[in-house]
Amino acid sequence: MQSLDAKTLPGLFERFAARFVAERDALIALDGKVGDSDLGLTMSKAFVAARDKVVGEFADADISTQLKQAGGAISKAAPSTMGTLMATGFLRGGKALADAERLDAAGLGAFWRAYADGVAMRGKAKLGDKTVLDVLDPIAAAYEAQAAAGAELEAAGATAAQAAADALEATKDLVAQHGKAAAFQEKSRGIQDAGGTVAWMLADELAIFLKTAAS
Repeated sequence: MQSLDAKTLPGLFERFAARFVAERDALIALDGKVGDSDLGLTMSKAFVAARDKVVGEFADADISTQLKQAGGAISKAAPSTMGTLMATGFLRGGKALADAERLDAAGLGAFWRAYADGVAMRGKAKLGDKTVLDVLDPIAAAYEAQAAAGAELEAAGATAAQAAADALEATKDLVAQHGKAAAFQEKSRGIQDAGGTVAWMLADELAIFLKTAAS
């Protein structure tokens, strides 16, 4: 499979919502180690709202509009730090795909690069700060490299998901520099970043979706 169209995206948001509802308690437990313990609640609310928006009134909209509407829904449903960052990512990613009729590996590379850049700007974070950016950037880089190699979507998705998993594991060696986790400094070492876990879940669920769509 080389590309997706707008008719397939509502199915992806169905998967995102189901994943974050299922992972709610795990994210609460992870976030509770050095955070506010609310990440699981906010992400499940955020992606249920995004699903409802995309699957509902914008099911027949173009790709860019669907992604931007998802971002807007996340912003309203989860006005927390991570909710705002996720909303920014989808809004920026949707803007980057203006006029796109289909999504191929290059399109996903453009989406994730805009997503990561938007999060970095909004969160004032840089690589190595132990934030969601430390996983988002490798996802974007993986899709960009796969696109340059002419990979099909299923292979690109699997590669990006593995890059996300590897990057998430690497966050255990970092010390948090932002948010409540920063107050723990060295105590945050050895714990995978909660925001990075959200990014990995998005990449992983997207890879599963691409594999399913290709079969």
